[in-house]
Amino acid sequence: MTTSLSAGLTELIPLALVITLSPLTIIPGILMLHTPAPRPTSLAFLVGWVVGIGGLTAGFVLISNALGGLNKQPTWAPYVRIAIGVGLIVFGLYRWFTRNRSAHTPGWMKSMTSIGPGRAFVTAVVLVVINPKVLFMCAAAGLAIGSAGLGTTGAWTADVVFTVVAASSVALPVLAYLVAGERLDEPLNKLKNWMEEQHATLVAVILVVIGVMVLYKGVHGL
Repeated sequence: MTTSLSAGLTELIPLALVITLSPLTIIPGILMLHTPAPRPTSLAFLVGWVVGIGGLTAGFVLISNALGGLNKQPTWAPYVRIAIGVGLIVFGLYRWFTRNRSAHTPGWMKSMTSIGPGRAFVTAVVLVVINPKVLFMCAAAGLAIGSAGLGTTGAWTADVVFTVVAASSVALPVLAYLVAGERLDEPLNKLKNWMEEQHATLVAVILVVIGVMVLYKGVHGL
């Protein structure tokens, strides 16, 4: 079980990093620190983000369980990995060929600087569901966990690890702000601006590399 869990986590961490490095993960988290009540609002957003990612991934784990994959690796598992790998590669290539489009923070996102803790929690959960990149990564992770034959304990452990890594780029600025306060405003704004300018190329490369890895594992498992 330990070997299977380690192998499963090796596959999950790259998927989680796609969410971690996404600008639609990092930028909203930074914007929460510019609201009228930054500490409670950013913490509410972080809790919503964690609940959204963990819950959505768990949903796809349960789908795999319904198909008989939680306690043993099903025969369809390699085909799922092949489909996920191809999807990641296609999405990565799309991001690469559209990387030169002008980058800017959407108006609806800028408006989040006026919200409170309650809306911040709901906004985080909604962003998890409506962001195709996050939705696809959670689906890929959930199906990978559910088809790895990890058992109940191993599956939920993997879900927790995936969620922690995926939410880390929101958690780190929020927790750091609790300690350092306004002194982090300038470096966080610089990070936000850099993500807007460079994220497309970075994410495109990551998606293609991870897609090739997942595709290879799927083909190898046939």
